[in-house]
Amino acid sequence: MESAAWLIGGEFEDSVFEAGPERRPGPPAPYGAKRCEPQWFDEEMESSDDVEVLTVKKFRGDLAYRRQEYQKALQEYSSISENLSPTNFAMRRDIREGQARCLARLGRHMEALEIATNLENKATNIDHLTTVLYLQFGICSSWPDLEKTISCLQKLIALHPFNPWTWGKLAEAYLSLGPALSASFASPQGQNGVTSSDKTIKSTLPRSGRDCLLCFPETLPESSVFSMEARSSNSQKREDTLKSIPSRVTEKSGAVLPETQMKACASLIRARLLLQLAQSQQTSFALEKNLRTQQEIEDRMKEFHFQEDALLRIAEVMGEDIVPEKMKDEVYAEVKSGGSVALTGLVTASLEGFEDKWFGKIKDHFCSLEGHFYSEIQILA
Repeated sequence: MESAAWLIGGEFEDSVFEAGPERRPGPPAPYGAKRCEPQWFDEEMESSDDVEVLTVKKFRGDLAYRRQEYQKALQEYSSISENLSPTNFAMRRDIREGQARCLARLGRHMEALEIATNLENKATNIDHLTTVLYLQFGICSSWPDLEKTISCLQKLIALHPFNPWTWGKLAEAYLSLGPALSASFASPQGQNGVTSSDKTIKSTLPRSGRDCLLCFPETLPESSVFSMEARSSNSQKREDTLKSIPSRVTEKSGAVLPETQMKACASLIRARLLLQLAQSQQTSFALEKNLRTQQEIEDRMKEFHFQEDALLRIAEVMGEDIVPEKMKDEVYAEVKSGGSVALTGLVTASLEGFEDKWFGKIKDHFCSLEGHFYSEIQILA
């Protein structure tokens, strides 16, 4: 019985005993790699391969964008889009992102945002969605549109809640939102349809340089960065994201609503807590920068003039989920098996309840201190 059971399904396939492929004596034939001259794609070429022709046009568009010839780059990208196979998803996504960046550079922000929104709805995994959200963030912050900027940052935090630099940019967006809202109630619309709040928004967001608070850290995808000159200074700008907020807090302390300041303060505290978590895995200059940024945030908290118990309460709430054992893949597990539907549901749900999730517990405690906050501001004034 045991012998019969062993024989069933236990036979060897005949292929096991067949001889393997015969090896040819001598060294293998050398591999001849194709060599291309610099900017070979910038010359006229004839090819019957449609994919190769479209690839060459894409390279030309990329080169034109690098040279800041945005209209030419847009034309190249658009010509590809018209002839691209609907099944070539990767190149189609790259082309659409390129079109959005060019349109934003040309001042056609609504068209750029429409493309980015369409890409967001079609994202099939977290990496694609993250890239598209950074693209939207770049478009909105260069416009600038503070409400949409905040929305993009909240979506990014929903996907990556443990990124300290995104929390730092969200804090600055909240600080910039206060004066814009105040101005919108003070002045009527002009005949050209541009409100004074639009002008205020533009004045509250720096254009470029060291004072740029809504800047791109070095770790962001290249597709989300709008200028080549910005890439060379990304490392310095990442540190400046949090470094240059103190003076803006002082300037706006009388204009930003207490609740908005609370959200900005909570975002900065969250960034500090995440930096503290990361420091155990850092050494050398990375650790030095981390500790320096933490100290800057600590000094920054004093600019808000909040009571110590309020800051402790904010830190307690914003650090509830920062537990190393529970952090790994916590967000990704919810969407790994659901595709674009799960991604859309996660982002939509997180956006609708973002402020309740992160700031709801703080509001009740903060309201009792609102009167004291105003009195402190008046004394300081």
